[in-house]
Amino acid sequence: MKLFSDEIRHGFVWLPEIGMGRYPVTCSHRPYDAEYFSRYQAMADTSLGRQLTAVRIQMVARHYNGPLLDVGIGAGQFVEARPNTRGFDVNPAGIDWLNQRGLWADLYIDHYPALTFWDSLEHIDRPDIAVAKAGRFVFVSVPIFESGDHVLRSKHFRKTEHIWYWTHNGLIKWFGEQGFRLVEHNINESMMGREGIGSYAFERL
Repeated sequence: MKLFSDEIRHGFVWLPEIGMGRYPVTCSHRPYDAEYFSRYQAMADTSLGRQLTAVRIQMVARHYNGPLLDVGIGAGQFVEARPNTRGFDVNPAGIDWLNQRGLWADLYIDHYPALTFWDSLEHIDRPDIAVAKAGRFVFVSVPIFESGDHVLRSKHFRKTEHIWYWTHNGLIKWFGEQGFRLVEHNINESMMGREGIGSYAFERL
């Protein structure tokens, strides 16, 4: 029984009935530093990186045109490219980048009409608290899985970064429990060459 109980506390747990799983990434193993930020800068400065930023801006514009907070800024490419956008991050390098440009905002001490989580929602310990800060819209890109076995064989199973894992229906159900309805789903990022990424727009009920 010890092996079972240890795995429940420290290993990957998948609940098929709700289409959701969790891996308890410890704070000491998280790689958010200057090197991590630089790696994302290099990825952003590519043809694919620029295309991703463009399709994300277009997706937001289909539903909303106003002030927005980008949560988990990567290398800051979305914040820099979209007017009226500020950013929040936990990486000290990302925080410095935002502060140097006067674009830092603290997700947890205020509310915002719209939030974006481009490849970041799965990194957050309490995503329920994070999305609760959105007054109207949440936009998300996230890896989507078919099953727990799919997670374990996926390149998106990252034991130092990704805490949360969802199926398509599991993500919609989870957002429903947070008080949001789905208003758009697309696989544009997967069609551009990314593996298993879904993009979603949710509006508060």
